[in-house]
Amino acid sequence: MPGDPLGDNVLIRRIAQGDEQALSQLYDRYAATVMGIALKIVRQREIAEEITQEAFWRVWQRASTFDNSRGNCAPWLFGIARNLSIDELRRRAARPQAAYDDPERPLLESIADDADIEEVVWLGEQRSVVRSAMQALSAEQREALELAYFSGLTQREIADKLGNPLGTIKTRVRLGLLKLRDLLGTHQWNE
Repeated sequence: MPGDPLGDNVLIRRIAQGDEQALSQLYDRYAATVMGIALKIVRQREIAEEITQEAFWRVWQRASTFDNSRGNCAPWLFGIARNLSIDELRRRAARPQAAYDDPERPLLESIADDADIEEVVWLGEQRSVVRSAMQALSAEQREALELAYFSGLTQREIADKLGNPLGTIKTRVRLGLLKLRDLLGTHQWNE
């Protein structure tokens, strides 16, 4: 049963004993939420995926240190993800900054030596078209879609977060996707 504190704490004890199946079950329960936490903080999907993997690796390594008298393991896991995400932001801040920071003009240093420059430019154009289409949505539709696709929240979680009925969120997501389809449908994606 997802989110069952007793079940989660049993899984943590089993993980501490080296039970890979228990880690898999915990991952199935919380990977999307951990990914959403990381994505919300670092705002890069690939980095958020790495943070999610690292968070569960740390659970595997440190399960024996978890004290269930202090509560459920979910906040502990979410804290690990949050701390890893903040550490990543700090690492970025310590790195030298680019000469200019324009998302429409990536620096040549950020492009791999064997990269297809035409492909890189084409992907940048696609991003620009999608960004413009997202701006054409109503603020409510855009917010619901961003929470669903960029923060990894379920429609139920979005409804709870925004304080709206689930049906309203489902409608906003559906109408937003239909509008995006119409806006992006005329664009030639395979040139």
